[in-house]
Amino acid sequence: MSDLLTGDFYAFENLLDEEERRTLVRVREFLKERVVPVANDCWARAEFPLDLVQGYADLGIAGLAYPECPGPKPSGLLSGFLAMEMAHADASMATFFGVHTGLAMGSIAACGSEEQRERWLPEMGRMAKIGAFALTEPNSGSDVAGGLRTVARREGDTWVLNGSKRWIGNGTFADLIVVWARDIDDAQVKGFVVERGTPGFTATKIENKMALRTVQNADIALSDCRVPEANRLQRALSFRDTAKILRRTRSGVAWQAVGIMLAAYEIALSYAKEREQFARPIARFQLVQDLLVRMLGSATACLGMVVRLAQLQDAGTFRDEHSALAKAYCTTEMRQVVGWARELLAGNGIILDYDIGRFVADAEAIYSYEGTREINTLIVGRAITGFGAFV
Repeated sequence: MSDLLTGDFYAFENLLDEEERRTLVRVREFLKERVVPVANDCWARAEFPLDLVQGYADLGIAGLAYPECPGPKPSGLLSGFLAMEMAHADASMATFFGVHTGLAMGSIAACGSEEQRERWLPEMGRMAKIGAFALTEPNSGSDVAGGLRTVARREGDTWVLNGSKRWIGNGTFADLIVVWARDIDDAQVKGFVVERGTPGFTATKIENKMALRTVQNADIALSDCRVPEANRLQRALSFRDTAKILRRTRSGVAWQAVGIMLAAYEIALSYAKEREQFARPIARFQLVQDLLVRMLGSATACLGMVVRLAQLQDAGTFRDEHSALAKAYCTTEMRQVVGWARELLAGNGIILDYDIGRFVADAEAIYSYEGTREINTLIVGRAITGFGAFV
């Protein structure tokens, strides 16, 4: 196979085995044929293409990471490349898929009982049921570990949830929403699977976003929302269990950032070869080549970082600070790279027709979610110095 992404300058993709590469190329072709052609239109209208969900399901990759779902288990490297590939096509749809397979399914896989995993994961793996992850609140983001205000009160075999959540991706149409709430009896954070249609649960679409407009983020209200004990994630006993989910999904966000960088570089390179000024393609000018090489260098360095991160994951030596450093560094470089690409396209860089404007805007959301740069810096800082500096 020789159909590498143009921006994969060191051919990292060749680290995958042949079967994994076939899976990646199959996903790449689906994204190119079905997702890319509608990405700008969906983004402009802030509407989610529900008709594409079956196409994603048919790829057969949503449940690959989980033993409860059929199929060969992927390496961390393949999972990373899939996340990168999706963001390379459309960051909004990459976010949709990551919320479903990483945050929602990951929470059930890591924190659910055997019965709960068997009950929910196979259907979610087939994408017959879509998941969401409700942790962030209107007044709790970076301080959510200690500042969670949504509460859960037990009444016999039922839990009563009260509170609100914000920025919940897939929240308007998800079938299963993993809600994190503080138990009023022991003050520990616990996880609950709330099924769509449960009385006391309402989700309202957040309007007027400037990034990831295709993603259906929701404000969620929980008013005496009653959830059976059978829907409490049995192994989610404190925020430490919640953090286990975030460790893995942060690495996925770093891969998404690389996908966005590669897309921005490839758009800029193609444009530079075709756009003429002063009777020659602008790719012939030294300053333009300098911008292109800067973009390629940043993307290549970050791709090398996340490839090593995936290898640590596969080796079982993956730690919180590893994913935190990758998320902080790669998303920071991503903002710079999309900025350079926008600069190279000049005025055309702000028009959706040239794609880069969408990537510039979406990069702002990727930069912030799954832990800001500052919070991830503090996670790494604590690991290397031995001192916590969060407060």
